[in-house]
Amino acid sequence: MKRLFVGGISWATNDDLLRETFSRYGSIRDAKVIYDRDSGRSRGFGFVTFDNDEDADQAVENLDGQELDGRRIRVNEAMDRAGGGGGPRY
Repeated sequence: MKRLFVGGISWATNDDLLRETFSRYGSIRDAKVIYDRDSGRSRGFGFVTFDNDEDADQAVENLDGQELDGRRIRVNEAMDRAGGGGGPRY
């Protein structure tokens, strides 16, 4: 299983379009656009999780730098989060 970061997506892009676009390269476990919790608007990126690592690699190779919904997207392997955001910890 491999998770991909998809950056530079249009505010109009939704989970279904991400899934449809990436499913051409293999079985998708999850496709999620990340939304701002206050405004409800897309933050311009999302994540796609493939069941098979080789399928994910094919998607990166074929979709990175391509146009989706009027925007040129960046696609690469997602990195694990190193701690949360949200301000200072006391």
